[in-house]
Amino acid sequence: MDKKADYVLALKGNQGTLREDVELFAAEQKAKDFKDATVTRDKTVDGDHGRIETRAVTVIHDVAWLQKRHQWPGLKGVVMVDSRRELGGKIEHETRFYITSLSVPASQMGPLVRDHWAVENSLHWVMDMVFRDDECRLRTNHAPANFATLKHIALNLIRRAKSKDSIRLRRKVASWDDHFLASLVTA
Repeated sequence: MDKKADYVLALKGNQGTLREDVELFAAEQKAKDFKDATVTRDKTVDGDHGRIETRAVTVIHDVAWLQKRHQWPGLKGVVMVDSRRELGGKIEHETRFYITSLSVPASQMGPLVRDHWAVENSLHWVMDMVFRDDECRLRTNHAPANFATLKHIALNLIRRAKSKDSIRLRRKVASWDDHFLASLVTA
């Protein structure tokens, strides 16, 4: 049975010419108000804790040129998210780019991108703060994947602990207290 998984992937600077190509194309199309491309757009405004954030999501559905150049399996769209954050009189602008295998309009893509950042902010932030993931220098063979699996297992065990302490403190206590460590493993 053939299983297919859809994706929404953030484009970052370490991806060679892919991000550059998408950024250049999006800038050209934006300058022309996307008149040469099939797009959908959506705009949301959120206010919370004294901050106002406006997100303009544009999904560019014409990606044959990108598929031809980079050959991404199942590529169906390029997503551009322009965000503007206002907090205490200070205004910040940011543009993020994604590629996707989904053929959905911008109104549906916006929440998917937000979910992507929720994962980024919750899991990856925790992995970096608790396990110092960004400082890990394992780079050869299966070591990075094996070590990542072990760290995820450890994180899941630590999260299950009946404690109101932070995850970082629970990890330290597990290293100091054999009974606490055993309770994590046998719970």
